[in-house]
Amino acid sequence: MPTLRPLAPSPSAEPQPDPQADATATPAVPRLPGTPADPQKYAVVAAPSAIDGLGAFAAEFIPARRKIGEIRGESILTTEAHARARAAAKASGRIFMIALSERRTLDASASTDVLRHANHACEPNTVLKVQQGRVAFYALRDIQPGEELTARYGPTHHAGKLVCRCGSPRCIGRL
Repeated sequence: MPTLRPLAPSPSAEPQPDPQADATATPAVPRLPGTPADPQKYAVVAAPSAIDGLGAFAAEFIPARRKIGEIRGESILTTEAHARARAAAKASGRIFMIALSERRTLDASASTDVLRHANHACEPNTVLKVQQGRVAFYALRDIQPGEELTARYGPTHHAGKLVCRCGSPRCIGRL
């Protein structure tokens, strides 16, 4: 588990509201017209993962059944996604794509959303939901600060050729 630094305000900063106090509270800083809302509901950081590469880690307590946040990206045809995935696999080995439907795929390769680093686990602590072209993560149980956020990927382009390294006693072995 990586060491996470507490999110402490600078000495001159205004006191921050307690995020646990009211989940429906209006943000302190208004958005400019035309600016999309921040899709992240809880603080998540990217750090080296024992599972694979970078992982997404909770930087604060996340209660069960709560939306953690979303991954944004470019919606592309699935045929284009396959071509991009082949090119990405040859270049870096990292592919950040999620099927939205049989015809559309979300390419999150250029996304800055930290949740794109969530690794696969056979016994995950989050569930990935695709609804109306949006990809969101929800906590399956309470998640403690510093815990890696994981999701079950389901069928992947690896077609069973990639060894799973989640470490679960119930590991399926391959993705």
